[in-house]
Amino acid sequence: MNISALAERTGVAPDTLRKWELRYGALSPERTSGGQRRYDSSDVARVKWLLDRLSDGYRIGQAASLLHRDFVPPRGPRALQRAILDAAEESDAAAIEALLDHAFAQPRVEVTFEKAIRPALVEVGDRWEAGTLSIGQEHLVSNAVRIRLERLLADSRPAVRGKVVLACAPEERHELGLLSLGLFLAGDGWRVIYLGASTPVRDAVEVAEINQAGLLGLSVSMPQHIKRLSAGLGPPARRGFSAVLGGRAASRGLASLLGAGYVGDDNRRAVVSLRKHGA
Repeated sequence: MNISALAERTGVAPDTLRKWELRYGALSPERTSGGQRRYDSSDVARVKWLLDRLSDGYRIGQAASLLHRDFVPPRGPRALQRAILDAAEESDAAAIEALLDHAFAQPRVEVTFEKAIRPALVEVGDRWEAGTLSIGQEHLVSNAVRIRLERLLADSRPAVRGKVVLACAPEERHELGLLSLGLFLAGDGWRVIYLGASTPVRDAVEVAEINQAGLLGLSVSMPQHIKRLSAGLGPPARRGFSAVLGGRAASRGLASLLGAGYVGDDNRRAVVSLRKHGA
């Protein structure tokens, strides 16, 4: 069939089909001796598969990339979690990339994160501690998740609720929990300014003040890093923002000593709490 027939069968305009072919390599039609494109039923199936992925929330470039890998998306959060774990056990970097591309393309990525990605990260960590996964296998998953979270937070969004600066305590390098909170805050309408791991507190304060952020969120996971938090934060009365503390080593008592609010590891509750702090 020619391109007009393919367009009629799929509902995709000929110009769009050409763009998908030339820019993304999504189609590879045969050519006649005169250079005209010729398509068959497999091309119809490919276009319809791409349309399904677009309706799932993918961008065309992401969908075409998955198509090249013969990727079949898992159905449901539990299946996605199991697939990520299986890929980690096989050290299959391509599969991990495809699975996470699928997960982060979902319309409500926060829900997918809580129901599939976060449990997968916990299980990967548990298996590493048990010795059934190597450090390299754990890093394959955690680094791929971190890159995608950072990419999402880097997208400029309107500050509907205000601005929030997020940073890990000095010497603190466990940042996935803070990144996941940033994902939920961005979804709630905050403009997230993410500073990342091992940030001097004075620098985080300066960024918050210059950008007129309503909130400064600090994360500490290792007890040995707690003592570095107090230096540079300053007394509450002199701050132009509300400070909040979270992470595995944080507590309400520690937050109170620093004149800060406290958020636990439940991202949904944390978002509700931070609305009040930032009001």
